[in-house]
Amino acid sequence: MNAISTLLKPRSVAIIGASGDPAKTAGRPVAYLMKHAFSGDIYPVNPKLDRIAGLACYPDIASLPAVPDVAVVLLGAQRAHLAVRELAALGTQAAIVLASGYTEAGEEGALRQRQLLEAAGPMRLLGPNTIGLVNLSDNIVLSASGALEMDEFRAGSIGVVSQSGGILGALLSRASARGIGLSKLISTSNEVDLELADFIDALVDDDATRVISLYVETVRNPARFRAAALRAAAAGKPIVAFKIGRSEAGAQAAVSHTGALAGADRMYDALFRQTGVIRAQTFGDLLDIPVALATGRVLRGSRVAVLTSTGGAGTLVSDSLGVAGFETPPPDAQTAAALRALQTGEEAALDRNPIDVTLAGLDPELLRGAIRALLASPSYDALALIVGSSGVGRPELMAGAVADCLHLSDKPVIAYVSPHAPEAAALLTRAGVPAFVEAESCTSALAGMRFVQTRTLPDASPAPATGAAEAVLPAGSLDEAEAKQLFARFGVPCTREVVVRSAAEAEQAAREIGGRVVLKILSSDITHKSDIGGVAVGLSADDVAVRLARMSDEVRAATGSAPGRFLVQEMVAGGTELLLGLHRDALGTAILLGMGGVTAELFNDTTLRLLPPEGGIGREDALSMVRELKTWPLLDGFRGRPKADVDALVSAIVGFSLMAAALGDRLIEAEINPLFVLPQGQGVRAADGVAVLAAG
Repeated sequence: MNAISTLLKPRSVAIIGASGDPAKTAGRPVAYLMKHAFSGDIYPVNPKLDRIAGLACYPDIASLPAVPDVAVVLLGAQRAHLAVRELAALGTQAAIVLASGYTEAGEEGALRQRQLLEAAGPMRLLGPNTIGLVNLSDNIVLSASGALEMDEFRAGSIGVVSQSGGILGALLSRASARGIGLSKLISTSNEVDLELADFIDALVDDDATRVISLYVETVRNPARFRAAALRAAAAGKPIVAFKIGRSEAGAQAAVSHTGALAGADRMYDALFRQTGVIRAQTFGDLLDIPVALATGRVLRGSRVAVLTSTGGAGTLVSDSLGVAGFETPPPDAQTAAALRALQTGEEAALDRNPIDVTLAGLDPELLRGAIRALLASPSYDALALIVGSSGVGRPELMAGAVADCLHLSDKPVIAYVSPHAPEAAALLTRAGVPAFVEAESCTSALAGMRFVQTRTLPDASPAPATGAAEAVLPAGSLDEAEAKQLFARFGVPCTREVVVRSAAEAEQAAREIGGRVVLKILSSDITHKSDIGGVAVGLSADDVAVRLARMSDEVRAATGSAPGRFLVQEMVAGGTELLLGLHRDALGTAILLGMGGVTAELFNDTTLRLLPPEGGIGREDALSMVRELKTWPLLDGFRGRPKADVDALVSAIVGFSLMAAALGDRLIEAEINPLFVLPQGQGVRAADGVAVLAAG
């Protein structure tokens, strides 16, 4: 076994700094291992005690009778590294360091954390500042958390990895109360060595784990996370992630709209979407979605049958489903006939949806018959059961009825328990029917199952166009003309334009271009030109000279200096204005597409794609970006508009992304706003551009 596999399932464990008092934090690891019948060897280390819980206690690490597979280090931050160095020299494969006082405690703590890593050498480390881990599949508790004070754990197929130790205890206690079984719980915390990606990989290889839940504070190594998440998706093991920090202000770019429109949290959205990770919108989703996915049932569509014994609750669930795009259609004729045949009178409403058995009495045979009919029905892709007041007095009623029918279909079956009836909810969940106490949780669970069935992972990337990046490029902020010349090298068509320095040159340029033109100041320092009167549109050749003089005065008044150069540009008409930009942050480089023009930030209709490790975005991904926009209908012939040249837009997105890939870290910022998408067959035009380059 490798070190991580050994960490999850050791054959021997040393407890460094063990206490003889099981009520104390340092006494819990030995107590927990004994309580849950750990079958391996336990080596407590404490120089002041001869025995702990009937086990021989050793005065120091050097006195251990054998090399432990794993060690739990309970010493403080000032001494933990000494024990880690000894354990590494001994050949221990992994150590768990529980102490706090490292990077979370400032620069001095960061120094201690580096010292800890150096001391470990080839030995793997979990933590520091962690509560450890629990292997529920094999009843192995390597933790000192008081949240684990329970007699038994319910083993299941959901593995949990959290960057917060306290959250593990919260999830374990909630899961236990709801009858949800977990496989592994791992607190990575400071991640001095082992991190999220390591344990995603380990859980992909773990036969006991079917679904992976993540509590994420930050992704420290995006490339490794991406590879591990894609591996999980390929293995058919869904990942559900709850990322905190959504309210943080996004990174603000200095000269473009893109930074404000992207923001740090949007980058996580892109990372999760592109790696097939389901993003939990609430903390409750971190259990609600995985428990549904862990059933292994397949949601093939969006039609849900709601079988209820309480009308109001049935309506709550139906309404929530409808908001999320699910359908609750009435049963087809054959299913309706089968349901009516179950009636003993006229009391039940079994031929509509929700299918209401409230007044018919809660007859187990009627329930079984209705469940069978709905599972067999071609009208429905999933079944939602509503448990009413009977859940309090007869908690086994619905669980027993549905348990007899589950084998008849692989359609998802979930339950909403309307009253406070935790025993009924737990019985249903243990029977293989995830039960929820919020109507919205039913929707989240089914939406997660739908995402797994409909998600698309990145297509193959085109080869980077390295040749186009070979020209010498200046460092710093390019002016608009220079930026668009750069974009054109990568196949992004730009407007016809001429750089001028005088009114006479501007008039001549306007006559050469023909038709109406746009006049702009040209400066590498001023990018938001319209804010200071630096843009005039719809000018004729006769107007342009006078307008240039006035523009020069207005810009001087706004900035204190007159512009020396101007751009005379063809005026593009009849197109849709989009924004195409680049955004960089700690997660990587993303391409942003959105509604363009001066209202880009107001409407915030955008989508993001992170660049793959090599190359640019593929055409399939680029087309998906276009279709994700709320304004997609404007490009697709909305209300008689001519269809836009989407193929040319896709080519521009791919070319722009290849530019980002080819220039790498040299390209600090880049944006086209607006990018005019013209009617089908007429292409696209970059009408304005920003580019900032680092020194080569």
